[in-house]
Amino acid sequence: MRLASVNVGTPHLVDLAGRRHRTAINKLATVRAVQVGMGGLAGDRVASTRHHGGPDQAVYAYTTEDYAWWSSELGGELAPGTFGENLTVEGLESADLFIGDRLRVGADLVLEVTSPRIPCATLAARMGDPQFVKRFARAGRPGPYLRVLATGSVRSGDQVALDLSNRSQLPILALAELYYDRKASAERLADALRAPIAIRARADIEERLACASR
Repeated sequence: MRLASVNVGTPHLVDLAGRRHRTAINKLATVRAVQVGMGGLAGDRVASTRHHGGPDQAVYAYTTEDYAWWSSELGGELAPGTFGENLTVEGLESADLFIGDRLRVGADLVLEVTSPRIPCATLAARMGDPQFVKRFARAGRPGPYLRVLATGSVRSGDQVALDLSNRSQLPILALAELYYDRKASAERLADALRAPIAIRARADIEERLACASR
C-alpha cells in the first residue's frame, strides 16, 4: 500500500445548496511533506468542531479503491480530497477495516482506526445531490477516522502498512450500522464499547445504553 495523496484545507464560506456555509470539506492535494501531530495535519483546519476533529478524529482517510467504485457509480472521475479526506490510501478498501486497526505511514506516523465517517448534509451539498447522505451510507465505503498514536511527517508516495496487532472484534461497517439502528439491543451496544471507538461514538452509545437499561 502507499499514500496516493495528502490533502489539506481550511474553513471558508461556500455556497452549499443555496446557503452560505462555513466548511473545510474542500481539501486540496499537496506534494510537500506535511507534519501530522496529535491534532491532525499541519495547515489543515476543522470548521464544525462539534462533529469533526479532536484527538479521536484527528485524521480522515479514504482509499483509491473506494474512489474507483464511486467513479464508476457516478460516471465521472473523482479527485483525491473530494470527500474531504486528509489521506488518500492506495491498496485498501475501507469496508475491510476494523476498529483498532493501525496504519503505519512513512517512517514514523502511526494511526489507529476509531470510527467510520457518518455522512452529513455538507457532503451531500458538495456532491450536488440531496440524496447523497443515504447513498453514501448504503455504499458501505465510509472511510475511517483515525487517532494519532505516533506523530510523523508524510508526503504522497509514502509506504503504508496495515498493522492488525490491536484489531478489535468490531468492523467499522458494524459500527456504522449501529449508528443508524436506533433500536439496537443493549448487548450490541455493550459489545461496541469494548472496542477503542472514538469519543463521540462512545458518548452516543453510552447514552443509548443507559436509556435501554432504564
